[in-house]
Amino acid sequence: MKKLVMAALGGTLAGAILTTQVAGPLVAQDASENATVYEQLDLFGDIFERIRAQYVEEVEPGELIEAAIDGMLSSLDPHSSYLSPKDAADMRVQTRGSFGGLGIEVTQEEGFVRVVSPMDGTPADDAGMETGDYITHVDGESLLGLTLDDAVNKLRGPVGSEIIITVVREGADEPFDVSIIRDTIKLTAATARTVGNTVVLRVTTFNDQTYPNMAEGLSREVEALGGFENVDGVVLDLRNNPGGLLNQAIAVSDAFLNSGEIVSTRGRNPEESERVNAETGDLAKSKPMVVLINGGSASASEIVAGALQDHRRAIVVGTKSFGKGSVQTVMPVASEGAMRLTTARYYTPSGRSIQALGVSPDIVVEQPPRQPASEETEEDTRGARSEADLRGRLNNDSLSEDEQRQIEEEREAAEQAAELRDEDFQLSYAVDLIKGLATIASAK
Repeated sequence: MKKLVMAALGGTLAGAILTTQVAGPLVAQDASENATVYEQLDLFGDIFERIRAQYVEEVEPGELIEAAIDGMLSSLDPHSSYLSPKDAADMRVQTRGSFGGLGIEVTQEEGFVRVVSPMDGTPADDAGMETGDYITHVDGESLLGLTLDDAVNKLRGPVGSEIIITVVREGADEPFDVSIIRDTIKLTAATARTVGNTVVLRVTTFNDQTYPNMAEGLSREVEALGGFENVDGVVLDLRNNPGGLLNQAIAVSDAFLNSGEIVSTRGRNPEESERVNAETGDLAKSKPMVVLINGGSASASEIVAGALQDHRRAIVVGTKSFGKGSVQTVMPVASEGAMRLTTARYYTPSGRSIQALGVSPDIVVEQPPRQPASEETEEDTRGARSEADLRGRLNNDSLSEDEQRQIEEEREAAEQAAELRDEDFQLSYAVDLIKGLATIASAK
């Protein structure tokens, strides 16, 4: 460390020779600051030695230093941290799309562990964990006062092992326990399906598989519909997507933009700023688009939503996103560990930062809690009768058999849409919006 500081000081002094005398006070100031740094390092060394010599139990020096490094980084912001060799290896595996754990993205707020989002189809999702839940205890042990990394380490464990977490949820009168069995999390980063004539692309995370999964799924569903002439539009579902790789967020945004800025990043030094622009080519062939977001949509998800919103390429529907507008760079360090350091803020094409603000949807649509249908309602539905059920009723003589068949198909599609409204109101709203936009476009 002292060698690095000395090298910096030597560079400052050498530069002063080539400048005017105005630089003199600055050099003196730098020397004074470095002297203070030396004093602080001496203080650290003194405390380190006293702990080794006088603490009530013998401690491992390497663990002390690791804890000091982690404390230094975590004091900067919630997203900077030290990764031990094991954690660094786990992180590299996770970005490739397969890892062990609960399948839950968390952050820390005022000492409490808060759920950003459960990942689709994972143990945490199956157990009913929700965005905004606070985890207070793991197996009866409080998480209050722990660093985020320490809390996450307690959530991790062998595949197949049980963990009991205590949850505080808004709207619940008392904290409650949730039992989860840890499992190997194999994420399909993006899936595709068709609802009516709308292709729904569900992106759960941004890892190396995201763009290939999404592009392949879109192509498959369009082919199944008989080509883009039969496609009303595309819904890009980014709800509860905690983010991931910046380059994948750029690739997904670029997939639906023909030109213009996607995102810019600005570091502490102006020369470190970068701007990324879209290349020609729209996978959706300019069809109407809706992007779905909620409070669990963070980081890379917000880059995509912000880019498509600013370019008026898509209508953003749902609720305000999480608001993580910073970029972390993972830097390898000695002993195969790594340092995750916040190095820049990112900005949408219009120049706005979403840090602590989030992306605001164009249309706010809350997801109502699912209410099970009452027996009375189901009986009423089964008992509903119409003219067509009456014996001896007159036939409709104004429509051909093909026209009647088309009406029946449209009625069946409407009934399926009503079912989707009960299952996923936000998605149903997005699909209805796409259908309306497609109808207007076809009438022009």
